[in-house]
Amino acid sequence: MSHARRVVFMALAGICFVLGLIGAFLPLMPTTCFMLLAVWLASRSSPRFAAWIRRHPRFGPTVTAWEAERAIPRHAKWLAGIMLAMSMVVLAFTVSLVWLKLSLILGLALLGVWILTRPEPATES
Repeated sequence: MSHARRVVFMALAGICFVLGLIGAFLPLMPTTCFMLLAVWLASRSSPRFAAWIRRHPRFGPTVTAWEAERAIPRHAKWLAGIMLAMSMVVLAFTVSLVWLKLSLILGLALLGVWILTRPEPATES
């Protein structure tokens, strides 16, 4: 891989990590998908950064569970459900176009159903 491509992948991995970090605090921003993307990009540019994310006490278990089993830990499902519900409430009171409001809420509800139907990691107790 060329140096320029490695730099671009590393920069994108850093941006995704920061966006995931922001998502841990803002209801409308996802966390896990940005962390998964950060790990994927970092594994192509900086295996050390990818390993650091996998070992991170907050984000690592969810990332490794997804990579190993395509599973979502129970606590992550709960957190995602709460954040999705909060997002739906915010959308219900802030979006004025009814068709847009209903479309966004329906999309978040379908995402919630998909998350809830994912298996939990076999190693989780």
